[in-house]
Amino acid sequence: MENIMLPQAHKILKVLRETQAEYTFRVAYDRPTAYNQFFQLSIPKIGEAPISISGRGVGYLEFTIRKTGRLTNGIFGLGPNDTLFMRGPYGNSFPVADFEGKDLVVICGGTGMAPLKTILNHFYDHPAIARSVHLITGFKDVNAVLFSDELAKFAQKFHTIYCLDNMEAPGFHQGFVTQYIKEIPFADFADYNVAIVGPPVMMGLAAQECLANGAQEDKIWVSFERRMSCGVGKCGHCKINGTYVCLDGPVFNYTKAKNLFD
Repeated sequence: MENIMLPQAHKILKVLRETQAEYTFRVAYDRPTAYNQFFQLSIPKIGEAPISISGRGVGYLEFTIRKTGRLTNGIFGLGPNDTLFMRGPYGNSFPVADFEGKDLVVICGGTGMAPLKTILNHFYDHPAIARSVHLITGFKDVNAVLFSDELAKFAQKFHTIYCLDNMEAPGFHQGFVTQYIKEIPFADFADYNVAIVGPPVMMGLAAQECLANGAQEDKIWVSFERRMSCGVGKCGHCKINGTYVCLDGPVFNYTKAKNLFD
């Protein structure tokens, strides 16, 4: 029987610098994964952390990682042909099959775009399977912008609003993502879904703004990208009330998520 808690060694194929603080690591991997699942990435004797998949292709997965502590400092010291240990995949996924044939709204902040990027690429590569895609994403400033090439690509097919918290720049509005949700034509949608990923405060405010502009609770989905430790519901670190985020999530419909925000 496979030990789901045992990390496996995987070869780093490529390292992409996104910003000064965020790198994307492309790692050899050839087994199936679902949208927004996460892995526990680790370096022996240093530690491990849950990181969502930010990209995938034939024979590889990508993880976009922010340099924030001892483990990520260690990972940032790795390069192509080095070994990264992984266990997973864990967690559920966005119901992407149910998103097809409908209008889709994606709202994300900062690194919150990373776990949604595979979904965005799915609809970019298959434009006929959605009525429309509206993308609102925000970053702190121009130095924090992630996935510049893909932002430009998405703008070719999607309805996009890109913003920066405290400054203007070519191609970007000034302000927070919540300020631009009023531009989403919820009243014109026959059927739709909303996917929101970002810091908890941002997700809560974005969901409330969607509701204020006519969205229905059961059409909104969020992903909790923190607190998970063991990944299998044993340690209890991610437990909120009676819900284990790593097992029952990290993706939740807002009808349940509204009682999980803390």
